[in-house]
Amino acid sequence: MKRLRIPDSGISSGVALMVLAAMSLSLSPSAFASESPVDLTLYARLLEAHTRPSDDIVAVRVDYRTIGSTEGWKELVSQVGGARPSLLDRDAQIAFWINAYNILTIDLIVKHYPLESIKDIGSFFSPVWGIDVATIEGRPISLGEIEHEILRPMGEPRIHAAIVCASTSCPPLARTPFRPDRLEQDLSAAMRAWLGSDQKGVRIDRREQRVTISKIFDWFEEDFEVGGGVLATISKYLDVDDANWLRAEGKSASVLYFRYDWSLNDLQR
Repeated sequence: MKRLRIPDSGISSGVALMVLAAMSLSLSPSAFASESPVDLTLYARLLEAHTRPSDDIVAVRVDYRTIGSTEGWKELVSQVGGARPSLLDRDAQIAFWINAYNILTIDLIVKHYPLESIKDIGSFFSPVWGIDVATIEGRPISLGEIEHEILRPMGEPRIHAAIVCASTSCPPLARTPFRPDRLEQDLSAAMRAWLGSDQKGVRIDRREQRVTISKIFDWFEEDFEVGGGVLATISKYLDVDDANWLRAEGKSASVLYFRYDWSLNDLQR
């Protein structure tokens, strides 16, 4: 192997070794392990321009009619497909795959727009969750694979507050990207935004001793065992009074689930 030669310029051997080490680190994939392979500034700009807060159950609506034709959208989707998430550290991987899921979901809707529900894209025999939406590191991948084969096995149940399947009863779409360097804050904010809704997050009826929660907590109940169970996890993101009640009297409360509304979270509706 050809050896790298440092010209004799009066540099001490110790300094030369430091230069070599710095050069080696700059070329190592691990040096970029905590960075995002997606342009988060571009993604943030697109979210700001093409999503809107709403006062209804949806909370954040997406302008599918315009976002797909906006300069930068195709570039963003291309960046997702060109990423090498296997080189990233854990937080960067989680942030990447959450962003990828949401970007690819929006892109899927754009490609089939207009429609009433994301479920209209698939069929009984070929559900939308199994449709390939990108090829990443040479692997064709679907939304279902991102959720069930990549994100859920990483043991972070708050991803259920972060990935959004373009539906009314989904958690509200975050209007800023998930970032590797602030993943903890972003995931906690997503949980609070979701559980802050008494229409699709959590509704506590102390008089009737009843707690109504998202159907997502039923579908993925085992994912929340790492946090002590569904109600224990939920209590961490409520106001003090509700949290204390849920940890005490709420332990014996009846648990019900909101009906899941799959209608599109479209700005035009």
